[in-house]
Amino acid sequence: MKRKPTVPEQEVLKRVTVRLLRDEESTRHDELLELHHYLGADRSPGRKLRYVAELDGEWVAVCDFGPAALHLKGRERWVGWTPRQCARRLGLVASNVRYLVLPDRGKLPNLASRVLGLVLRQLPADWEDRWGNPLLAVETFVDESLYRGTCYRACGFEAAGATAGYGRSARDFYEEHGRPKQLYLKELRAGARKLLRRPRLPAELRAHEEDLAGPCPFRAPALGTLLERFMALRDGRRGHGLRHTQSFALSCAAAAVLMGAGGYQSIADTSSKFTQRQLRALGARRGRDGRFAAPSDSTFHRVLARIDTATFDAVVAGWLREQDPSDVERIAVDGKVLRGSGRTDGKPLQLLSAVTHRLRQTLGQVAVEEKSNEIPAFPELVRALPRFDHAVVTADAMHCQQESARVVTRERGWDYVFGLKGNQNGILDRAERLLERQAFPP
Repeated sequence: MKRKPTVPEQEVLKRVTVRLLRDEESTRHDELLELHHYLGADRSPGRKLRYVAELDGEWVAVCDFGPAALHLKGRERWVGWTPRQCARRLGLVASNVRYLVLPDRGKLPNLASRVLGLVLRQLPADWEDRWGNPLLAVETFVDESLYRGTCYRACGFEAAGATAGYGRSARDFYEEHGRPKQLYLKELRAGARKLLRRPRLPAELRAHEEDLAGPCPFRAPALGTLLERFMALRDGRRGHGLRHTQSFALSCAAAAVLMGAGGYQSIADTSSKFTQRQLRALGARRGRDGRFAAPSDSTFHRVLARIDTATFDAVVAGWLREQDPSDVERIAVDGKVLRGSGRTDGKPLQLLSAVTHRLRQTLGQVAVEEKSNEIPAFPELVRALPRFDHAVVTADAMHCQQESARVVTRERGWDYVFGLKGNQNGILDRAERLLERQAFPP
C-alpha cells in the first residue's frame, strides 16, 4: 500500500517549485545527467524544453522534453492514428526524454511525482510560447529492469505496451539493443486522444498539422505484388530513353495516394521518401550512381494521364483486398461537395464516396443526381463496391433507411452502423423506449 506523506513532508513538497532552465545553467544540467542518469545527457537535435525543480533554492530534479518518436506502434494504437495522421500531427505530442531526481533528494517521499506534476502543468503553455504550437499529449519510456515507473502512473500516465527492443542506427536500419522499454502516454488536455484521431482537427489545431503524407504502411513484399498487378497493363508509351516503366510509376503513385498524397507534385514528393528497398520492390531501375530513384512529377503526369481511372481503381482495390482484410472491411460512406465544380443549375457537384476507415482509401464513388440527395445514391454505391466476405458500412443519420439497410445486409451480406436522429422520429422513439429497458439479452 502506498504510504501517504506525513504533515511535515507535505509542507516540504509544497515548497518545491519548477522553472525553465536558463542558458548559463546548461553545463551544470548536462554534468548532472552524465553523472547520475543511465542514459547521460540528451544530445539529440530538435525542439526542446528543459526544466529545473528547486527546493528552497537548491536543485532537486531536472526534467527534459523533446520531439516525439517517429514511429511507435503502441502510441498509434493508443491514439487510434492512421499513418498519415501520425505524420501530420506528431508535432502535437512531446516526449519526456530525461527525468532525474538528484540522489541526495530521492529519499523524500513523493518528490518525483510532485515535480513531474508541476512540470506537466506548465509544459503546454511553455511549449506553445517557445515553439508556437500546442501540445495535446506527452510520451515517455521506462526501462522497467531499472525503474518501476511509479511516478508516471501517479501523474496519470497510461502504459501502452513494451517497445520491440530496437534502436535506430541509420535512416533505414535498426539494431537490437535487447532492452525493451515500457511506453507511457498521458493526455495534456481532456479528450486529447479523441481530438488527435478525428478525421479533421478543429480550426485552432488544423494550422499546426504538417502538410505531408504519412509513412508507407506496406512492407516491400506487399509492394512487389502491387507491381505485379500493374505489369499486366499495356504500356502505350513509345520512344527510346524511357527511364521509368509504366508499372513502376503506377505502383509509386498508388502507394503515395494511399499515404495521403494528392496531386502530381505531392505524389512525387511522397515517392522521393521511399527507401531503397521500397523503390526496388515497386520496380525501380538503378541509375548511373547505382541507386534507385522515384519518378518526377512530370513523369507521373504523363503516365497517369494515359490510364483509365476505373482501371487504376480496380487494380488498387483488388490488391488491397489481398492485404490485411481489416484494412478494407470497415467502410465509411459520406458525401462531399467538390469545390470549383458546377452543374447546369449552378450548384456544385456532389459525390457520395465509400472510404476505408484506416487507410482512407476510396473504394468507390457516385455522383448525386441534380435535384436529389444522397439517399438514392447510397444503394447504387454499395452495389458497385468490390466483393468482400464481410464488411461493416458506417453512415450518418441520413442513410438510416430501410432500402439502404436492405442492400447492405440482404444483397451484400454485410453489416451496417447507421446514426439515428430526429429525422426518423418513429424509429428514434421506439429505440429510446427499448433502451430504457433491457434492449439486448445479457
